[in-house]
Amino acid sequence: MRKTTTLLATAALAAGALTALGISQASGADATGAVTGYGGKCVDVASGSSANGAAVQLYDCNGSAAQAWTVSSDGTLRALGKCMDVTAAGTANGTQIQLYDCNGTNAQKWTSSNGTLVNAGSGRCLDATGPSSANGTRLQIWDCAGSANQKWTLPTGGGTPPTTPPPSGGAGVQAVAPYLYNGWGNPPDPTTIMNATGVKWFTLAFVLSNGTCNPQWDGGRALTGGVDQNTVNKIRAAGGDVVPSFGGYSGNKLEESCTSASALAGAYQKVINAYGLKAIDIDIEASAYSNGTVQQRTVDALKTIKANNPGIVEYVTIGTGQSGPDTGLINKAAASGLTVDSWTIMPFDFGGAGQNMGNLTTKAADGLKNALKNAYGYTDDQAYRHSGISSMNGITDNNETVTVADFRTILTYAQQHHLARLTFWSANRDRPCPGGYPNDDTCSGVSQQAWDFTRTFAQYGG
Repeated sequence: MRKTTTLLATAALAAGALTALGISQASGADATGAVTGYGGKCVDVASGSSANGAAVQLYDCNGSAAQAWTVSSDGTLRALGKCMDVTAAGTANGTQIQLYDCNGTNAQKWTSSNGTLVNAGSGRCLDATGPSSANGTRLQIWDCAGSANQKWTLPTGGGTPPTTPPPSGGAGVQAVAPYLYNGWGNPPDPTTIMNATGVKWFTLAFVLSNGTCNPQWDGGRALTGGVDQNTVNKIRAAGGDVVPSFGGYSGNKLEESCTSASALAGAYQKVINAYGLKAIDIDIEASAYSNGTVQQRTVDALKTIKANNPGIVEYVTIGTGQSGPDTGLINKAAASGLTVDSWTIMPFDFGGAGQNMGNLTTKAADGLKNALKNAYGYTDDQAYRHSGISSMNGITDNNETVTVADFRTILTYAQQHHLARLTFWSANRDRPCPGGYPNDDTCSGVSQQAWDFTRTFAQYGG
């Protein structure tokens, strides 16, 4: 069974202004984490470079080391072992911010006042140029005005940067969220998987139409109060969360049953409101994907969701060929001004029987990267950071074999390119078969220990 398109919606990080950098740390230790600002974007070092002069910019929050800033007691903000610095110690409006060796000068010292960051050398504020919240917007210093593009939320609490940054598909949303399906296949207890692997998030499948523009689990189970609600409650009680998945290969799709973009957005919003979601997953495939009208309806609905849910992270998951996906939906989204946080491909059921599925997956992901560059004008780095992979563990519907070793290949690729999402269908299958492979999504059909596939992807650091 093929997975579906994913939309991820994340809430903004809680504000925690400090009166001065490094002061009021409860434990006396420096605080480390994301610095968020205009448009809910994160302060980011371009391309994750630690070279002197690397641009400091706004970018989608992704949990990478390039966005892990340490608020130091000496008034500096540090990432990748270097300091946030005003270029050439300039004091004029428009002087750009860069990364540079820490040198103790006032060009690298900052104080926080009412959410602004004031540079000690110039007396001017950290400012998002424009103002713009577009990815790649350079940060600069400018006269303090208290405007939204000069407001910043700093990390709080002690700690040092992790050796491997937390896997994140946006502010507080994990990039690794295996699909879990309550419809059939002897669903496993999610807390068992959480305790065994360290994974915290699951993509809960599938929200479908009941024949009208009304969302229900599998098109027949009540949206709240049933087994799916219980699963959500159990995962959250254990410190995790869920990404409901709309669509899938089978069943009635809301994207087809809802006859307008506004009605479809209303169906998505109903689920968001019911669960207080940080993320949603849209799986558009089969007949829904091949219909241009349905594609445009989905794009327009997602634009409405973006507008009505500030900070929401949206992932869209689609099928792919071995050289990359059909670009119809991607091009429609780009032409319509919809920017999603990850276009996630499903690299299976695409003629890979008897071949190395790890290598085929990376080839298809490179094709996705190129498609996003062409549609959105991204750089390679930007395109990779808007890409995702959603594999299928074990024997696929078309008798391809995806092994744990293939998952290690995919993991390495994701780490090298900082993909926005890394997931698979499904946690139900992440178990050895007691006998022959039954092809009923209860086990993988390959040699493994329980939860080996989840355990592998759980290592992803973004």
